Amino acid sequence: MLIAGSQYAGEIKKSVFSVMNYVLPKKGILSMHCSANIGKDGDSAVFFGLSGTGKTTLSADPNRKLIGDDEHGWSDDGVFNIEGGCYAKCINLSAEHEPEIYGAIKFGTLLENVILDENGVPNYDDGSLTENTRAGYPVDYIANAQIPGVGGQPKTVIFLTADAFGVLPPISKLDDDMAMYHFVSGYTSKLAGTERGITEPVTTFSTLFGAPFFPLDASVYATMLGEKLKKTGAKVYLVNTGWCGGKAGTVPRMKLKYTRAMVTAALSGELEKVKYHLDPIFNVNVPESCPEVPSEILDPRNVWTDKAAYEASAKELAKKFQENFKKYTSMPENIVNAGPKA
Repeated sequence: MLIAGSQYAGEIKKSVFSVMNYVLPKKGILSMHCSANIGKDGDSAVFFGLSGTGKTTLSADPNRKLIGDDEHGWSDDGVFNIEGGCYAKCINLSAEHEPEIYGAIKFGTLLENVILDENGVPNYDDGSLTENTRAGYPVDYIANAQIPGVGGQPKTVIFLTADAFGVLPPISKLDDDMAMYHFVSGYTSKLAGTERGITEPVTTFSTLFGAPFFPLDASVYATMLGEKLKKTGAKVYLVNTGWCGGKAGTVPRMKLKYTRAMVTAALSGELEKVKYHLDPIFNVNVPESCPEVPSEILDPRNVWTDKAAYEASAKELAKKFQENFKKYTSMPENIVNAGPKA
């Protein structure tokens, strides 16, 4: 592999990841574009999501140890980190909202595109070069890193998306077929600053939450995930860290404290104790309550003031899911049928 003329650490890390995504499945190991952490009782969890969905932020949990923030393998023994470091977005970074990442930026950390003031102090609010400012650091710069970066079989799998339509539930529970469908779909809205030229949210589907880096057919990875879920009994949730109650630009983004509370409830097993109803359009199971979260925001229908506008937006997104999935011609029927129904 030859990388020339680049000062972008992302190219190096993702090139190595692409190789691992070819090698590991042939050894019976599922390679994943995800972060992973582990609780005090040894309960590990993995977080899938594209840039800007909160993968790094939500996995850096003060109550759990970080296994790694971006690239992992899932074997018969559990999960393990591939890269040994973190590559966090740091635009608008603050000690208040992201203390673990903020504290990890010290001597030895590589900052990309971050503006320094006259005293050499980083200004994380300055996006004049790009919104895609980054900090690269060894995983042990995180105070509660898991060293070495390994954990047991995951008990919880979380798919993160930032829905700019504002119609996906803030959190929903997926059965194994639904999980494989959304794993393959990799839906989110690319946010301003995640890529050059992106100035407002753009709907995108990125196979396996990392399309450019997976050289084998998507069905290989999807089937492996299904086998892992059946074998371990891991619970799967789809978490919308984007908008709810209106399209992006018309309502504020979901509050981080609510998203953290939903993720915590999923990890602790609290969401296994609540009632659910099936969303008729997106075909996912929506909880009717969640600790520390107002119940009315759990179903977007309740939050949209214009119900007809919600219905139209929801069906429009559902059709985008269906159109995107047509390209997976070798996908098993049980996975195809687990998607949105509009």
